[in-house]
Amino acid sequence: MTTTMDRRSLLTRAALGATGLVAASAMGSLAPEAAFATSAQSFEAGQPDPNFAEGLVTGRNQDLLQVQGSDGRLHRIQLTNATSVWKVRPTTIDQAKIGDGLYARGVLLPTGILAAEAVWVNIVNLTVAITSLSRTSMQLDHHGQKVVGHVQPGTTAAAYNGTPAVSDLSMLKVGRHAQVIGAWRPGTNEIDVATIYTSN
Repeated sequence: MTTTMDRRSLLTRAALGATGLVAASAMGSLAPEAAFATSAQSFEAGQPDPNFAEGLVTGRNQDLLQVQGSDGRLHRIQLTNATSVWKVRPTTIDQAKIGDGLYARGVLLPTGILAAEAVWVNIVNLTVAITSLSRTSMQLDHHGQKVVGHVQPGTTAAAYNGTPAVSDLSMLKVGRHAQVIGAWRPGTNEIDVATIYTSN
């Protein structure tokens, strides 16, 4: 397993433009669920995790993102050729755009820049009730708010009763409660569904 120092060294070299780097996903999971995992790194109790950032992308200068955190902090996030990016599915760093929301995990450099090993763009994790289903979409109720979930062919999967996720959505039922992980479409009440977890 890569140590913290090895990871810091790798991401520092990546932030400075070194070549021949392994993908960040080799150091950790890019699965969307990993965005919500508690960091294993130790930091002072009551303080934010220095190796995690979340917020809205407000600026981009090539591969350096400026992100306004929901807590008011301003983050600078360096994307590199070692950064893994998720936006409904694994994708490329050019898919992170101004106006997107994101979560990022990586290593905080002495300059205050977070060298990102993984970025999840527009990710949402919602508890919902399924109110309507079709082949291409699902109508969802999230605590009284209507959400439209778009099925992404080849990507959207369902996990039933704790089993591994499968592409077969036929066992989803109207009226059931579920947890949905997907990517929000900014400025709308619509998401692209990655995985829906439910019990039958």
